[in-house]
Amino acid sequence: MNTKMYVGNLPFSALESDIRTLFSDYGSVTEVFLPMDRMTNRPRGFAFVSMSSPGEMQEAIRGLNDKDFMGRNLAINEARPKEERPAYSGGGGGGGGYGERGGYSGNKSRGRY
Repeated sequence: MNTKMYVGNLPFSALESDIRTLFSDYGSVTEVFLPMDRMTNRPRGFAFVSMSSPGEMQEAIRGLNDKDFMGRNLAINEARPKEERPAYSGGGGGGGGYGERGGYSGNKSRGRY
């Protein structure tokens, strides 16, 4: 059974230890994953928290969803399974370059074609 929750609307100043402490009032926290922004190296404003049982997860959702945490109302729900994504093939995009889509075709104002 699933014991992982999505925790949204986290303050950017929240640390993993803050989140673990908050959820530990509802049972045993087995994992906290706090994704970081690659550009700023700051938390992205959401986390995934796993509890040791589905009952503890449900209690945490009931107790903390829409509650104030460090000035923001949390949005908590059961995490959905990660969707399968197709492997990156390097394709897609399009446009740019030369050719009929209007890319570079020379400087016609100087007689070069």
